[in-house]
Amino acid sequence: MKKFEQLQKIKDIYAQGGNIIQYLKSIGDNDKNTIEDILISYDFQAGSYVKGFAKNQTYNRNYCGALAQLIDRIEGVESLMEVGVGEATTLNTVVRNLKQKPAEILGFDISWSRLKFAKELLQDLGIEGVRLFTANLFETPLLDSSIDVVYTSHSIEPNGGKEEEALKELYRITKKYLILLEPSFEFASSEGKARMKKHGYVTRLHEVAKNLGFNIVEHRLFDYCSNPLNPTGLMIIKKDAASTNTSKLVCPMSHTDLTPHTDCLLYSKDSFLAYPILDKIPCLLKENSILATHLQTDYQEYKKKNDIVFSV
Repeated sequence: MKKFEQLQKIKDIYAQGGNIIQYLKSIGDNDKNTIEDILISYDFQAGSYVKGFAKNQTYNRNYCGALAQLIDRIEGVESLMEVGVGEATTLNTVVRNLKQKPAEILGFDISWSRLKFAKELLQDLGIEGVRLFTANLFETPLLDSSIDVVYTSHSIEPNGGKEEEALKELYRITKKYLILLEPSFEFASSEGKARMKKHGYVTRLHEVAKNLGFNIVEHRLFDYCSNPLNPTGLMIIKKDAASTNTSKLVCPMSHTDLTPHTDCLLYSKDSFLAYPILDKIPCLLKENSILATHLQTDYQEYKKKNDIVFSV
């Protein structure tokens, strides 16, 4: 992540109202938004969405209320997850509007700083039991068909050109329904389409979902949209998975079990990788992994087994 060397300069650009992703693209060799670009941009923006939530509560209630109604139509939802949960400004209102609250509610984001605000916001609003963790939506630390309902809210948005990879991964972890609220290129004006292309937004979600043979049960403009130049499209994909997999967190690379080693560390004895827990938030990007083949080795037992004696 060479662009991390630019963090102080990026901080100044953001303070002056500059566009972080546009700057990062200008110093890189890729005309698409990279994961690194997205991570840096959103991490510096952390806190701004809580501000927006406080100022636009009526719109938020309408938008999230309509999403909650869609989820309530689905029977037997025991687990629910928001991909790209950010600061939980959508998740908190969805949860408060659900008639039937799932036993397990999860949310992940690529930015730890945004999850810090999400954790505090949920506590502020008296919402308990939500499991938050960092992850890359292209490498989620979950088993196949492990979450009943997975939804997004403009979180696939900046990943233009990677529609197929995103859809395949989210479909993989979904057990019953995948609900996408994302920019709708096909329903946008010519000005809106030009804007989406300029910012590197997704433009082919519906087309790719059809080509992949997914069961698209609904596709239309969503009832609410905050920016006419970036219209929110709704796509609901049904998946009939006969799965007994649970929503436990696993190593994002090997999909092997993670177990607590300490209060601040998760470990996969099968992949030999450890992942930190920062302020009670598991950090499960592959870049966070620590190779620790002997984490569970007992030093005294090791000496005894190998007849190691020191003469000092």
